[in-house]
This record gives sequence, C-alpha cells and structure tokens, in this order.
Amino acid sequence: MARKPLVLATAGLLTLLLVAGMGYFSLRASESQASSLHSLRPDDPQALRVGARIYAQQCAACHGARGEGQPDWRERGPDGLLPAPPHDASGHTWHHPDEQLFAITKQGLARLIKQPDYRTAMPVYDGVLNDDEIVAVLSWIKAQWPPEVRQRHDAINVEYRKSLSR
Repeated sequence: MARKPLVLATAGLLTLLLVAGMGYFSLRASESQASSLHSLRPDDPQALRVGARIYAQQCAACHGARGEGQPDWRERGPDGLLPAPPHDASGHTWHHPDEQLFAITKQGLARLIKQPDYRTAMPVYDGVLNDDEIVAVLSWIKAQWPPEVRQRHDAINVEYRKSLSR
C-alpha cells in the first residue's frame, strides 16, 4: 500500500514534466515561426510583382523610383526631419535585418527605437498595408540590390536570428 502514493507522485511529476516540456518546445517553435514570418522573398516572382506595384504607389514619391532616396538624406531639412534615405545599395536599408525593416515599415521608427517623440516623415503602414504586402515591398527593394549586397544582408539576418536564440 505504501507504494501507491509513491507511484502516483512519480506519475504526477512525470506528467508535469511532460506538459512543461511540451509548453517549452511549443513556445520555441512559435518564436521560430514568428522570426521567419517576415523573412523577405527577393526571389519570389509573385511577391516581387506585388511589391513593385505597392512600392510605386506608396514609396517611390519619397524614396525614388529606383530607390535612390532624396538629396542630402543624411542632413535634417528646415522642418527638422531627415529626408527619405535611399533603399538602393548606397543607403543603409540593407544594414538592417528583415524583422527590423518590417517593424519600421509597419509600426514606425519611433516605436522600434522606443522614442515616441521621435519625428519622421515616414508614415506608419499598419492598417494601410497588410503583413504580406509589407514583406512584398521589402522583398522588391532587396531584389534591386546587387548580389554582393544581398549576400551581406543575408549574413546580417543570420547573425540577427542567432542573437535571438541566445
């Protein structure tokens, strides 16, 4: 009779460990899925068609038809705002991992850098474009970069994702 409580306690402990383990691995899988959710697809013809159309409608007026940006984009204008930077290889867009580019586009730079008073002319696209459309635009931008810049951006993404798993 003394063995029954021990068996029940052991079974309960094993069940608790099993549930905790399943929860842990489920959480890790959802984190992994979330980090790949916004991966750019510069080799996806459908995404590039959509991205090119949206870029022309939403982005080209400021960032240029070829992603060349506005003149003197590193110097604040009379309004105190920075002009639109280039998205081509001469700019800094490719220095940021996919997830940061997505967050800047969807939620705005002020939210990403946690400075709500930061002023920028860049609109927030949450509610204007859906997630797939944002990924398509960013994919189109990346597709315009020379192969060596795309490879460097891919390496930045690898390092960024590694930093998340630490």
